[in-house]
Amino acid sequence: NASNLPIIKVNTNGQSIPDEPKITATMGIIDNGPGNLNHADDPFNDYDGNIGIEIRGSSSQMFPKKQYAVELWTATGQDTSASLLGLPAEEDWILGAPYSDKSLLRNVLTYRFSEKLGWYAPRTIPVEFYLNEQYQGVYVLTEKIKRDKNRVDVSKLNPDENEGDDLTGGYIVKIDKFDGAAIGLGWDSPYPPPYKTTNDQVIHFQFHYPKEDEISLQQQEYIEEYVTEFEHALIGADWLHPKFGYKSYINAASFIDFSIINEITKNVDGYRLSTFLYKDKDSKDDKLYIGPVWDFNLGFGNANYCDGGSPQGWAWDFNKICNGDYWLIPFWWDRLMRDQDYKMRYKARWQELRTGVLSDSQIMNYIDSLVTALDAPQQRNFIRWSILDEYVWPNNYVGGSYANEVAYLKSWISDRLRWLDAEINAFEIITDLEEPMLANKQISVYPNPGNGNFSIRFEHAHTDPLRISIHNQLGKIIVDETLNSKFMNSGTTGVFEFENKLSPGVYIIKISDSKYLNYSRLLLVN
Repeated sequence: NASNLPIIKVNTNGQSIPDEPKITATMGIIDNGPGNLNHADDPFNDYDGNIGIEIRGSSSQMFPKKQYAVELWTATGQDTSASLLGLPAEEDWILGAPYSDKSLLRNVLTYRFSEKLGWYAPRTIPVEFYLNEQYQGVYVLTEKIKRDKNRVDVSKLNPDENEGDDLTGGYIVKIDKFDGAAIGLGWDSPYPPPYKTTNDQVIHFQFHYPKEDEISLQQQEYIEEYVTEFEHALIGADWLHPKFGYKSYINAASFIDFSIINEITKNVDGYRLSTFLYKDKDSKDDKLYIGPVWDFNLGFGNANYCDGGSPQGWAWDFNKICNGDYWLIPFWWDRLMRDQDYKMRYKARWQELRTGVLSDSQIMNYIDSLVTALDAPQQRNFIRWSILDEYVWPNNYVGGSYANEVAYLKSWISDRLRWLDAEINAFEIITDLEEPMLANKQISVYPNPGNGNFSIRFEHAHTDPLRISIHNQLGKIIVDETLNSKFMNSGTTGVFEFENKLSPGVYIIKISDSKYLNYSRLLLVN
C-alpha cells in the first residue's frame, strides 16, 4: 500500500522480541519526502542499519499491539547516533503503539502542547510500521527522554564529579511505577501522599540520569537531599519566604505549565506516574524543573475509572477521588495552589495561553491537520486491529468509527477547556477560603454550566440560620439570602431554586452558618 506517512520496517530474523534485554535486529526507514507517497517495497532512504529492540511499557504490554524501545547499533553492536526522519541525532528511540487510544493522537497532541508552551517535549512523527514484513498499523516514532543537548539539556554528569559545582547537576529523576527500575535505588519522600489508605503507599523517586548503575553515592545523596529540602520548604511554616521558602528551590513557571498540561488532559496518571524532574549545575541554573511530559494515552477522557472520563474536576484531586489506587500524587500541588502569588501566576499564564497556542481554534486546527494526515493510514490500522466497536481497557467511550473517536476527543477537549476557564478565572474569589470548614458536607449546583435557571442542593445538619450568597467574578455580592426554617432540620438535604435573573458569566456560590463554610462555582452561558 502507498502511504503519505513514512514507513518503518524492522526485521528480527525470526527472533521473538522480549521485554528485555534488547535483541539484535535491522531497521529501515522509507521517506520519499513531503508530497510523495511511500511504498513498503521502496528502498530504505532515511535509515538502514542494525538496532537493538525490546518491548517496552507497563500496563500497555497486555495489548497485542506492542510498543518498542529501539537503540541504534553499529555492525559490532555498539551504540551509535543518527537522525531519524529529520529529528536530532540520537541513539535511543521509542516506537509508540496507540491502541486503547483509538484517536491515535493523544500523546502527539500533548507533547505538541508542551512544546508550544516553550518546553522540551519528545518530538513525534506518525509512521506506518512493519515487523518481519507483517503490517502492524500506525505507530509514533518518539524521542526517548534522555539527557542530551537536543532533549533534556542539562549538564553531563560523570561518576567522578562528586564535589563543588560539579556535583550540583545535571540530574533527571522520576516518580513512576517500579517496572524497569534497574537495581531498585532511589528514595521515598518523607511525606506520604495525602489520603493514603495503606502504610506502604509512598512517593518514590527513581534515578533516570545518571542511570541507577552509574550514579555515585555522593550524587544520589545530593539530589535526594535537594528534592527533600524542597519538600521541607514547601510544607514548612516559612514556605512563602522568598529566601527560605519553596520558591528558592524550584522554577515555578515549569510547575505551572506542567500542571496546565496535566489539567487540560486530565490524565488519570498525571502527577503520580511518568513524572520527571531535572536539575542542572548551580553555575548554569540552580532551580529544580519539572518535566518533560510523558505518556498521555489515558488522558482526554480515555479512562473509565477515577473520574477520568469526566471533563470536570481537578486532576490534582486524584488522591481524594481515587485513594484506593496504590500510586498517589505528592502533596505539592494542592499546597502550591494555596500560595496567592503562585495562583495568580497560574491564572495569568492560563489566560495568556488561551488567547494563543491553547486557544480553541489552534487546538482544533492542529487536531484536524493530524486527522487529515491519518486519513488512509488509520483505515489500514483498524483493519489490522479491528477494535473500533470494542471496549479496550480503559475506554470511557467506544465510538464504533474513527470519525466518532475524533469527535469525542474534540468535544471532550471543548468541555474541559470551558470548565477550566470557569475555574481558573474565578481563582481570585476563593483565595481567602483555602480551608473549607464544611469538609464533611456536600454542595452541588445543577445544571452547571447552565443558562440561568439552576438549583443549589446541599446537606445541612444544623439549626443555625443558613446564609447563601452568590458573588460575581469581581467578588461583588449579587444575591444574599438567609434560608428559612424548612431547610434547618438536622440531617436533611436542602434544595434552593433560583429564578432566571443572573447574566452569563462565572459566579461563586457560598453557603455558611456560624460554624461551617462551603463554596462552589457556577458557569452561566447564553
